[in-house]
Amino acid sequence: MKPKARVLAYAAFAALSIAVNIGTQAVVMSLYGGPGAIFISMVFGTGAGLVCKYILDKRYIFEHQSRDRRQEATTFALYTVMGLATTAIFWGTEYAFHFLFASDSMRYVGGIIGLTIGYLAKYWLDARFVFTASRT
Repeated sequence: MKPKARVLAYAAFAALSIAVNIGTQAVVMSLYGGPGAIFISMVFGTGAGLVCKYILDKRYIFEHQSRDRRQEATTFALYTVMGLATTAIFWGTEYAFHFLFASDSMRYVGGIIGLTIGYLAKYWLDARFVFTASRT
């Protein structure tokens, strides 16, 4: 894939994954409003967005094909680990908006901003540490 097409595809996949994440959060919040609802919705949203983004990045952005299940598991584990720092950015931004504005819609805006910043960093981490030429 040409560099310009890769950037556009990555941006589109990031937008799709953000929609999956925020959409999952909204569904969880509509189903459960008890103690810890925001945290629970963020965990479910993060998980759904992670799987969506992994599948798209692996296949279309980095064109990675695992040799076997063990390599696939290792690749997914590394992808997840690289996402821990970016998840902290996302969650921190979403929680900051929640506390500053006390509104679900503004919390989601914070989540979108945090995810966008996180995905910018995550591309570099994934290219450098997860989907390397020696691993494909």
